[in-house]
Amino acid sequence: MRQIPVDTANATVMVAKTPQPKVKDRRTGEIALDKDGVTLMTVEVMFSTPEEVEILKLTVPQPGVSEELTMGTPVALTGLVASAWENEFNGQKRHGIAFRAVAVTSLAAAASNAKAA
Repeated sequence: MRQIPVDTANATVMVAKTPQPKVKDRRTGEIALDKDGVTLMTVEVMFSTPEEVEILKLTVPQPGVSEELTMGTPVALTGLVASAWENEFNGQKRHGIAFRAVAVTSLAAAASNAKAA
């Protein structure tokens, strides 16, 4: 599957929903893991550019998620890529775009540390 890098240079990004473990199977509650056995998290962010605002649901490995992420926290996205997906379930075709990042880092913590110095 082709991954397309997403330019975040002109975007303002804030946490829209507190990070949660990504659920692989809703029936069993099984948590999703990557190929290395690392827990995956779902982080919803408000991605705002001068032209539009969207809520993006990102998949991020747990070690790449800052601990202090709460709703409204400004963040930086590292390695954000988009991938098209398509599947069929119960005879219905579905498709969309999945977003994945290497890390979601709080900018509020960085700003606090800069003021303290």
